[in-house]
Parts: sequence; C-alpha cells; structure tokens
Amino acid sequence: MIRPLLISLLMALPLLAGAQTPDSVSSGAGKFVFVPDSMAQKVADVLAGRSVETQLEPKLELGDKVAFRGDTLDVVIRQRNLGRYDRGLFNYLFVPKGIWSFGLTASYGEFSSNDLQLLDIVGDVDFSGHTFSIKPSVSYFIGNNVSVGLRLGYNSSKASLGRFAIDIDEDLNFDISDVAYTRESYTAALVLRQYVGLARRTRFGIFNEAELAFSSGNGDFRRLYDGTPKETHSTFMDARLTFSPGLCVFIMKNVAFNVSFGVFGFYVHSEHQNTDGVDSGRRVTSGANFKFNIFNINFGVGVYI
Repeated sequence: MIRPLLISLLMALPLLAGAQTPDSVSSGAGKFVFVPDSMAQKVADVLAGRSVETQLEPKLELGDKVAFRGDTLDVVIRQRNLGRYDRGLFNYLFVPKGIWSFGLTASYGEFSSNDLQLLDIVGDVDFSGHTFSIKPSVSYFIGNNVSVGLRLGYNSSKASLGRFAIDIDEDLNFDISDVAYTRESYTAALVLRQYVGLARRTRFGIFNEAELAFSSGNGDFRRLYDGTPKETHSTFMDARLTFSPGLCVFIMKNVAFNVSFGVFGFYVHSEHQNTDGVDSGRRVTSGANFKFNIFNINFGVGVYI
C-alpha cells in the first residue's frame, strides 16, 4: 500500500531521491511525494527533526552467496568451533578456490661508515656493504582462502672493512684492515598460506603462512694474517620451518600488496670450510627462534588470476 505524505515547502528530499521513490506530484498547496508504508515513519521522523538510524551494510546472513565463474559460493566460510565458547567471528571469502597467484618480493640495503671515531678508544672505522634479495613465487588455491605454492629465492651480500682500530692502553690495542666477506645463497620453499577475510567487500585480509625452505650457498672471507693474505671458503646447506603472519590488501581488482614478518621457526644448518685450499673443518647447528625479527619483514606484490 502507498500512502500520500504532504511535505510542505520542500522541493526535493535527498533521502527520498536516494531511495528511488516515485515521481512527485505538484499541487497548489505544496508538493506530494508517494512513499511506501515502510518508510513513512522514517520520513516523518526526519521532518520532525528526530534522528533516523540507518544500516549502511546489510545484516550478515550465513547463507549469503556470491557469483564466481558461473557458480555460487558462500560469502561466509563455515568453520568448526574448536573452543568452548563461540566468539561470533566469521571468515569471509577472500580468494576463491581455483585462483592462481603470482608474486614477487625484492629488497636491497646498503650501509657504510667512513672515518668513524668513538671517543679515543675506537677510531678509523671504514666499513661498507650491501645486501640484495629477490623471491618470485607461484601458488594455487586448493580451497577457499587456502593456497599452496612454491617460492624461489636468491640472496647476495657483500661487506668490506678497510680499517678498524682499538686503542685502550699499551697492552690492549689492535688494528684490523683489508677484510672482505661475500656470500650468496639459493632457496626453494614450499608455502602453505591460509587467509582470513575481514569484511564482506573482500578487500582486506590477514593470513598465516607456514614455509618449509631449503637453502644452499657459499661464502668467502678474506683477511690479512701476519701480513699474508688468507681466504676461507665455506659452503653450507640448511632447512628451515618458519611461521609468519601478514596482511594482504587488494589495491586493484587482481593486484594485491602484502606484508609479512617472521615470528618463530626451526632450523638445521650444516657448513663446511677450507682455508687456502686446506680442509679446516665442518659443523652442524640447529635451533629455534621464538621472537619478532625486525630484519625479517617482507613486502611484496601479488597478481591473482
């Protein structure tokens, strides 16, 4: 049923125009606008100066669907509650099953210190170096918000120490010069990532990432010993299992920016060294890290198709 409502001295109402009401009918006494019965009370409240509560986003329905490639998918991914209390949190659909993702992470850092002097103890510090890494990746979504993939990586680091001098007293002083260190490594990793959508619009999401990585590389350490140059060459292999939370934001329809940081993990490291071609030893180490590492923050861009 449509009820006529007299609106005095009002030529147009943005609220009614936004609600797509029928065309208004003019008369000599004012202006008539036809509104549905369900909106009549709200319009009357607005004209009386009372506030009207509006819901900007539709109420969540667990059965809501979204169309994707000719199929319909649930907006809310149903999950089993493993706790004793249901907190009412929902995992919204962020990336549907069947999507391919291609990503790239790269970083470069450079540092130097020329002629640094600390009081009268440490002086003539001449140190410089740089590090570079690149990590392309590809993954496939085996389920809604769940992907598995492969990540490759290359890392190169170089550092040189021109001179480093310490002079505390006559019995405790030394001078180091002409020291250089280079290192490069190659990495292959299996990655499992689970996303959690934060809203119905599927623009923002967080994720938990588990990475099993295997690395191999080598390094060279050159220095002077009793005026004679010496070089130690080392080769290494290690395996790491790391867990990293992160944030993903779609900046375009199929392009997303993501950032992640390492929190904890386990590693096993094996290294072999020789000095001037003579075997000098090998070692195997292992351990676990349970801390936030500020030097393990990764920024990247991904394409989802």
